[in-house]
Amino acid sequence: MTAFVSWPETPRDITFLYAPGAGSNVHDPFGRFICRELASHGVRAVRFQFPFQEAKRRAPDKTMVLEETWRAAIKQFGDGHTIAGGRSMGGRIATHAAAHGEQVDGLALFAYPLHPPGKPERSRDEHLAAIAVPVLFCSGTRDAFGSVEELRQAAALVPNATLSLLDAADHGFNVPKASGRTRDDVYADALASFREWLEPLV
Repeated sequence: MTAFVSWPETPRDITFLYAPGAGSNVHDPFGRFICRELASHGVRAVRFQFPFQEAKRRAPDKTMVLEETWRAAIKQFGDGHTIAGGRSMGGRIATHAAAHGEQVDGLALFAYPLHPPGKPERSRDEHLAAIAVPVLFCSGTRDAFGSVEELRQAAALVPNATLSLLDAADHGFNVPKASGRTRDDVYADALASFREWLEPLV
């Protein structure tokens, strides 16, 4: 399992573990960005990838394998106040690990894939009520994997959830030119939302 650690110069007692979405890998641009920026604010940030990404396969591993990879990452890198999360599938599998009892202090979910595009009947929310730690849902208002209202309903299932919306962003955090925004703006907003949510926890 390939992993990269972003070390802070002045460390706080916080570790953020990040996994990428199914269509990316450990070099996910958003993962690199947020881990680098968090390290500049004292957070030890670790990004890793799943076995199918390691092997350069397109099809994701079975859920059991994905969850076991998360457990291994938490065991290997978890330290101090540990926040688990990631983009899309990476964050979703972190929620499964937490719902099944893996010990973390919070979950930060970027572009949570609530359901496949156009298939709201296949909602991936059945386990969310079992999560006992604080959860941040940070998604774009144009995300085809979950509308704003659907995400609000999903967040309401979690005892301690925060929903942060990224204006005009789609599932990949891209924005239309007509919005007057850039992907860098979206990245900056996601980082600001994460830091604002994180501070009361630690």
